Amino acid sequence: MKDLLGANTNHDELKEAVANGAVKMVHYNSSIAIPDSFDSETNWPKCASIIGDIRDQSNCGCCWAFGTTSAASDRFCISTDASELVTFSAQDVCFCSSFNGCGGGFTGSAFNYIQKGVVTGGQYNNTGPTQDLCLAFSLPHCHHHGPQGSDPYPAEGDVGCETQSSPRCPRECDDNAKAPHDVHKEDKYTFSGDINSYSSVEAIQQAIMTGGPIATAFTVYDDFENYVSGIYHHVSGEEAGGHAVRFVGWGEEDGTKYWKVANSWNPYWGEGGYFRIVRGTNEGSIEDQGIAPADDAVWTSPHA
Repeated sequence: MKDLLGANTNHDELKEAVANGAVKMVHYNSSIAIPDSFDSETNWPKCASIIGDIRDQSNCGCCWAFGTTSAASDRFCISTDASELVTFSAQDVCFCSSFNGCGGGFTGSAFNYIQKGVVTGGQYNNTGPTQDLCLAFSLPHCHHHGPQGSDPYPAEGDVGCETQSSPRCPRECDDNAKAPHDVHKEDKYTFSGDINSYSSVEAIQQAIMTGGPIATAFTVYDDFENYVSGIYHHVSGEEAGGHAVRFVGWGEEDGTKYWKVANSWNPYWGEGGYFRIVRGTNEGSIEDQGIAPADDAVWTSPHA
């Protein structure tokens, strides 16, 4: 599992970004009511195919790029009322904002890169809901931990899912990309506005309700590798590394409050690609590291 855990969860880096103004800290507005449960996919049905796109980071530690790129795709769709049903390229963010994306990165740096311009792109071999975009992810699908079940992909370390190294930053779109997403320099989406972090559980909830899913990172322990379903909380095992994911909603089951979180270990993992984790206890510091473009960020499409 450690090969996949490439998120920098050093709190000092986020604190420094807030201190120097690169990231704005957002606080809870008590005048806004928060419901007991919320799900981004059902709340924004026009964007359900984008929000529900569970990607696969392969056997590569670029979770930090997947969590941010997916959250940015969600927020672009929501902000523009689904004017374009496109996803942004994790290939672009992982391997162009870092010289070794598989080796890890910081979610704040990923959003800085996206803000300046990111191309469209979907999953490996056009297997996701958005196809024929500029840069699909180039590394193969893998089975990630837990029972194999109906997962058709090879397990990490097996033939077809060997440990991956970072390819060079691509400067041209894929050969099968189609207009208007087939010219790299003409497919750059940007946003203007703040990049926000959040000071509390309630501030995170309000951000999701207002603008859509947000990226976060958390410290993963060995027992997370055994997750299949239910509401996770750390019980045993040592620290394995940092992992970036997406907050998409929350709820409560049998008196236990939880976050609904989208992973990037393919849709056969966990609860259809999602997991639930205890809410309100800052499990693995997951509630300290939420980050996203501001709810009022203005997105610009090169094809508008």
